[in-house]
Amino acid sequence: MSLAPPFKKRWAYAISALIAACAAPTHAQTQPGSGAASPRAEDPDAPVTIRAEEISGRPERELILTRDVEVVQDKMRVTADNACYRQVESELEAKGNVRLWRFGDYYTADEFKINSETGVGYMLQPTYKLELNNAQGKAQRIDFLSEDRAKVVNGTYSTCEGPNPDWYVRSNTLTLDQGRDVGVAGPTIVYFKDTPLIGTPGISFSLSGARRSGWLPAVPGFSSRGGAELTVPYYFNIAPNRDLTVSPHYIARRGLQLGAVGRYIGETDAGTYEGRTFLEYLPNDKEKGIDRWQIQSSHTQALARDWTYGWNVRAASDENYPTDFSKTVAGSAERQLLKELRTDYRGEIWSLTARVQKYQVLQDPDTTTVTPRPYDRLPAVNFHAGQYDVGGFDWSFDAEATRFHYATDTICPGANIGGTTCVTDAKINGDRIVMQPQVSFPIISPSYFITPKLMLNATAYQLDKFGAEESRSVTKAIPTFSLDSGLEFERSTTLFGRAVTQTLEPRLFYVYTPYRDQSDIPVFDTADATFNFTQLFSENRFVGSDRIGDANQVTAAVVSRFLEESGAERLRLAFGQRFYFNDQRVQLTNAQPVSTGRSDLLLAATGRISDTWGVDSAVQYNQGDKQITSSNLNVQYQPGQRKVFNAGYRFLRNSFKNVDFSTQWPISNRWFGVGRMSYSLQDHRILESLIGLEYNCDCWVFRMGAQRFVTTTNKTSTQVFFQLELNGLSKFGIGNPLEVLKNSIPGYQQLNAGYRR
Repeated sequence: MSLAPPFKKRWAYAISALIAACAAPTHAQTQPGSGAASPRAEDPDAPVTIRAEEISGRPERELILTRDVEVVQDKMRVTADNACYRQVESELEAKGNVRLWRFGDYYTADEFKINSETGVGYMLQPTYKLELNNAQGKAQRIDFLSEDRAKVVNGTYSTCEGPNPDWYVRSNTLTLDQGRDVGVAGPTIVYFKDTPLIGTPGISFSLSGARRSGWLPAVPGFSSRGGAELTVPYYFNIAPNRDLTVSPHYIARRGLQLGAVGRYIGETDAGTYEGRTFLEYLPNDKEKGIDRWQIQSSHTQALARDWTYGWNVRAASDENYPTDFSKTVAGSAERQLLKELRTDYRGEIWSLTARVQKYQVLQDPDTTTVTPRPYDRLPAVNFHAGQYDVGGFDWSFDAEATRFHYATDTICPGANIGGTTCVTDAKINGDRIVMQPQVSFPIISPSYFITPKLMLNATAYQLDKFGAEESRSVTKAIPTFSLDSGLEFERSTTLFGRAVTQTLEPRLFYVYTPYRDQSDIPVFDTADATFNFTQLFSENRFVGSDRIGDANQVTAAVVSRFLEESGAERLRLAFGQRFYFNDQRVQLTNAQPVSTGRSDLLLAATGRISDTWGVDSAVQYNQGDKQITSSNLNVQYQPGQRKVFNAGYRFLRNSFKNVDFSTQWPISNRWFGVGRMSYSLQDHRILESLIGLEYNCDCWVFRMGAQRFVTTTNKTSTQVFFQLELNGLSKFGIGNPLEVLKNSIPGYQQLNAGYRR
């Protein structure tokens, strides 16, 4: 029989909130796509259908439902042995084998009672299983105190299947307030293998998953540089678009460090803005006896339409800060810290940028090698304008005005190894204006292209007095002509048994730039360009505007691609070389002209040559002395899920020769080995090593291992980690192995990839 809607279903929301009750205290995880699930909407006016083997009573007042009772309304279905529906009181009572299905979630209870008008009722011995993340649990009792409030007694939560889950969370009492969007729990304990793992005397959290202020899980750690460590972060939910995390960090060998990360994002009438600031401060380091700190801050904001400004600030208290506190190889190697304030304005065909840049350089105290200090730009203004296909022509105009300032430094290289002398580092300061107009006329067809281009490099300097040298002005104007051309052929063929289209693309690139003496011009921001395939087709062999290389040269190159029917590139082969018709007279310093008829030969091969093998390689070969100048080779073998092996080789003559191996590989059905080793063949030294094990038990993952990497020339840092991750709940342990593995092993796949923080 069908009746008008008899009751609201706030009680079902209260049962579903069990997942938030147990997971929120330790930052629950979600599965990919969970946030994009279809809305769980119900029709509140949908009729109710009641079935039973025997129905008695008075329909206008009370219905007694006996045996195989079923109540259905829209997306909800309830079954029980017996039930009673009182229409006047708007009350439903069910007893014996109560079952509830709602949006794929499943609940059971011994007895269930609810009043739809007051929201008051109860459920005895309820259990639940949620479709969203396969979570399950049970409780002793749920009391519905009102339409918005419910109290759960002895509730549990777990994502492990079966009657005896490997881990679960138990909360003695849990009060859920839908109206205030808050849950308050009494003593809460996480159990693993029926052993208490961690607990809290009380917690509060958002039922909807909205951010709330509170303590985050503690993060213990251990490293050779700091010893035992413990971080206890506290999260401040300042506003929906602003938050702050303060992290007291105790380091056994150094003291108490305070860290903070503030984030914000928003929108004004002019547009959006966002920013992030990270700060660490350690008063009176026990090892160094000084205050230690670092700051990283970034901000971007729209001031008006097409007009933005922002800053990027990085600074540290001392030169040893990256060595002592970095947790990664990249962090320990970062020693040029930039402070920048900039603004950008864009028009339809032009843009204008103004910025101020200043550098802090941290010298490595364990080596006599000096880290170069870039010039500060105080300020730099850049203008760019350009259009394509204006009567068949492409044109652009670039201009720059910069004040270069070099702060005089006293540098003491090798301070920690003794025997070195401090020196004063000073360089000439000055102003520079650069203008670079250019115009080209591309001629393009499906099988060939020809692009002649003409450009002018005009530069004016006003140099300050430096030592005995008086202030002076210098100008230069150097034209450049280039002609780029290429052909494209293609044919059908096979690659490793797969039908593909092979292209053959020969290319010639000619450049002529007359010689102009530039030896009287200082080098503010210019360096030799890295010799690679991109630079082969550049008009200038220098990066920067202080040197315009004389050129009468042609580049010859051939590229062959193997393309699948979908257009995906399976393999690319390339080689190229530059041929010089004149000596290269312009150099960064007053060095002798370079007399050579040709450049080194470049060869490259890259692609995913099969479903399991990938390769990326490049070789720079000097035909004159028949030696390899530089080379790199990276091979990846990935035959399946969570199976990857990487091997790499990098070589630069008179600089380094390194090999690198990394892997994630199954040892058994559930055990996986992970590792990496980066070794210097030139110095006979391990640069980075990592070894670890992972165990996947479906609803939890265990990781353990250690990492060691070079921080300075004579120092290394070692950190150990072990971690128990309970899927759908949180991670417990020492260190952050998941971040280490992702950064160290290309192609690494998380064992429980269905969950993310």
